[in-house]
Amino acid sequence: MTRPDFIFMLTRNDRTVENAADLIETARAAGVCHIGFKDIGLPFAALQALASTIRQVGAKIYLEVVSLDRESELRSVRAGIALGVDYLLGGTHVDDVLPLLEGTTIRYFPFPGRITGHPSILEGTEAEIVRSAVDLASRPGVHGLDLLAYRFTGDVPSLMRRVCKAGADKPVIVAGSLDRAERIRAAAAAGAAGFTVGTAVLDGAFPAPPDLARQIAYVQTTVRQL
Repeated sequence: MTRPDFIFMLTRNDRTVENAADLIETARAAGVCHIGFKDIGLPFAALQALASTIRQVGAKIYLEVVSLDRESELRSVRAGIALGVDYLLGGTHVDDVLPLLEGTTIRYFPFPGRITGHPSILEGTEAEIVRSAVDLASRPGVHGLDLLAYRFTGDVPSLMRRVCKAGADKPVIVAGSLDRAERIRAAAAAGAAGFTVGTAVLDGAFPAPPDLARQIAYVQTTVRQL
C-alpha cells in the first residue's frame, strides 16, 4: 500500500476560514507540505496573501473549486491561475476549464460524477460516477481526479477502488468528510494518491487533543502506520 499525501485544507464546511493565514505556521511546523483552500470564503486579495504565505513556507498550493455554476467556476479557475497555485482540484466544467489552463503548469484534478449543493454532495450511481471518471481521465490536460467519496451514499470503498482503477495511471485524491482514521485507511487501501482534511482537524474530530498541531499529528501518524 502506497502512503497517500495528506493535504491540509484551510477550510470548514467547504469554505476557506477567516483565520486561514494564522494556521499555516502551525501546519508547516508539523511537517505538512501540501496546503489548500477553497474558492469560497475569502476575497481574492486575502487568497493572494494566503497563497503567498503558503509558497513562502515551501508547501505546495492547492485550490479546490466548489462553486456550483459555470461562470463562478471559471472565475475561480482564472483566480487560481493568477494565484499561481500548483494544483487545481474540483469543478465540473472541464471542457471550459481546459483551454484556460493551457500553457500553465497547474495540475488539474476535476470532480467525477454529478456534484450538487454546498457543502458538496456526490450524486449518481456508482456506475455513472465510474463512467465519468473514465471519461475525465482519458482527456489530455486532466492530471488526476478529485473524488468526493464520503459525500456519496452508496458503497464508498467500492467506489474508491473502481475510480482509482478507472483513472489508470492518473492519481486520485479523495476529498470531503475524512473525519476518522478508518476512512483515511480505506482511501489508501483503495489506491488513492492523496486525501484532504480540513473541517475534521479544525473541529478536533480525531481522538487526540483538540489543538491543531495534535490533530495534524494524529492524521500524520495514521498515514505513517499504513
